[in-house]
This record gives sequence, structure tokens and C-alpha cells, in this order.
Amino acid sequence: MSQQTHRIVREVHDEPHVEGRRITVQWIQKRVEGRGLEPQTVADRHDLDVADVYRALTYYHDHPEEMREVEKRREQAFEENEHLTTDPEEVRE
Repeated sequence: MSQQTHRIVREVHDEPHVEGRRITVQWIQKRVEGRGLEPQTVADRHDLDVADVYRALTYYHDHPEEMREVEKRREQAFEENEHLTTDPEEVRE
């Protein structure tokens, strides 16, 4: 494993995440590149080292096929379990 991404592991999830945390590479990428948050902001809000945010982004871009597969599995899981969610109109007081 490269020195840059040595804290990105697969211990808890079936997808890459920051070692010792449940924060996934994809979750970090969506906040920084999807929402436009600064890496330091993401780090501060979630008690991460900013280097881990950059490691996650590096991992995301160094492993595009793996990350596409992660997204595909997430979408499939959502579709398979969508019937378990409740729409606001269905919630009763």
C-alpha cells in the first residue's frame, strides 16, 4: 500500500474508510468535491486530521474502479431496501 494512503483501510465497512473511524472515503469525497467544502472544514467538523481527508481523496482518485463498485453496491442496497423507508405522508402522529 502506498505511503500516502496507509490510513485508508477496510476494517469495519465493506468499503475503504479512515482507519479507526467509520468515515468512508466516498463520504469524504462527496463533502469536499460534491458539496465544495474545504478539506480543513471537513476535518474540523468530524475530528479528523486534514491529512486523512487528503488521503481519502487521493485514495478515491487512485482507485476509480473500486469506487464505482462501491457506489453501485450502495445504490443496489438502497433499491433493495427502499420498501423499508417511510415517506413523510405515511407517518402518523
